[in-house]
Amino acid sequence: MLFIKDRVCINVLAKDIDNANDIKIAGQGHVLIGILAKDFLNPEDAINYVNSFHQIIGDVASIGLGSGDPTQCYRVVDIARQVLPRHINQVFPVVGYTRGSVARENTIINCLISPTEKPGYVKISTGPLSSHVEPAIVPVLTAIAMAKEMQASSIKFFPMNGLQHRAEYKIVAEACAQADLWLEPTGGIDFENYQEILQIALDAKVKKIIPHIYSAIIDKSSGLTRPEDVAKIIEITKRMLN
Repeated sequence: MLFIKDRVCINVLAKDIDNANDIKIAGQGHVLIGILAKDFLNPEDAINYVNSFHQIIGDVASIGLGSGDPTQCYRVVDIARQVLPRHINQVFPVVGYTRGSVARENTIINCLISPTEKPGYVKISTGPLSSHVEPAIVPVLTAIAMAKEMQASSIKFFPMNGLQHRAEYKIVAEACAQADLWLEPTGGIDFENYQEILQIALDAKVKKIIPHIYSAIIDKSSGLTRPEDVAKIIEITKRMLN
């Protein structure tokens, strides 16, 4: 089962398929592994890589933009349409198009919204064009209602910069719980803040939570995600859910 206690799994990156295999074993199957559109010269290369990944690692691919880069949003769709992944990361304005383009009904599609420094309000203009004009700042509940209308599975709250936006994150978590949408906290999550970030979502009664943990568990010299750190996060998560 992907989710620990049907509640939490984590999203991490892998440098290559060998690293992904080590991560999968360390994560005891409770890990989605990000494959970033930005890392490939063209969609065809990405599609070939994901097809190999699926054969060797299994159905845990998370097709991502790459640091929330909105210019990659249509490339993500081009890749996902061919490989039908378990999970897709997408900017708010392109979620509906993504859902309509990918012929796998149970694919998890997140919807990227950003903090605003104004608790109760979020930025939804996260697309390739909308991110360059006057920002669309809307009430959290409105953003979540629109995400549901586009058939999003979850809200990706990014960039969080750890707990810098704690008050905003708490309101987003409560709104996700109220609307029955999953939550994916992302940005600056590390061993120091992971438990508090997860606990806020658990306390808000969010149905399913997918924290994204990236640079904090990547070895700077090799670029490999450390399997022992993945194992540690899974153990912390299990302890918190017991």
